[in-house]
Amino acid sequence: MTRSSRRAAAVLALGLSALAVSACGHTVEQKAATGAIAGAVVAGPVGAAVGGAAGAAVGHIDKPNP
Repeated sequence: MTRSSRRAAAVLALGLSALAVSACGHTVEQKAATGAIAGAVVAGPVGAAVGGAAGAAVGHIDKPNP
């Protein structure tokens, strides 16, 4: 497996895990935090940023419209 294909597999795994874990929590902040932790475990600091962004996006999607 080449280095670029490993990186692509890691990014895919990060995305899936961040979306799965970002469902945990009740507020946008909690969802962003759990996504960031999952991302950090999978891919380090860059993964934490991506996971946090994914968690925040899921949190905003789940917010009810006033």
